[in-house]
Amino acid sequence: MFDSSKIDRPVQMFLFDVYIAILKIEDTVNDFSDVQNLLYDYNKWDSVIREFEIIGEASKHLLKSELLDSDYQKIVNFRNQITHEYFGIDQDVVWLIIHTKLDVLQKTIVALIGEIEPTLREELIAAFIEDNTYLDFIVKALEGLENE
Repeated sequence: MFDSSKIDRPVQMFLFDVYIAILKIEDTVNDFSDVQNLLYDYNKWDSVIREFEIIGEASKHLLKSELLDSDYQKIVNFRNQITHEYFGIDQDVVWLIIHTKLDVLQKTIVALIGEIEPTLREELIAAFIEDNTYLDFIVKALEGLENE
């Protein structure tokens, strides 16, 4: 059986995982003025929850490698809550996080991406662009990182 946990992955890749997940959440909720309408669109709601799971899982690796400080443990805790208590998710909390916390996290992640050794950063950006060529808004955001 294939065990993906045995794959060595540069920890900096998790920064991009978080960044892209945030961009996807922002793009998904852009059409909604309130959480109730988002919740009623189960495909979009489930997509947002999945991206939060990705953010939490990637943050766990970033915490372990000390790229994020312990203040970010609450992201992992939130991921654990939405993963293991799915039917107990408070949609108002999700909406609040989207509109008050994601921007701060995104700025932190972009700053950390900016600290990656330039050659590695360029290689990672190119790889993530290639993986996301079908998502113009992701490609545009990643290309913007090249100029920072």
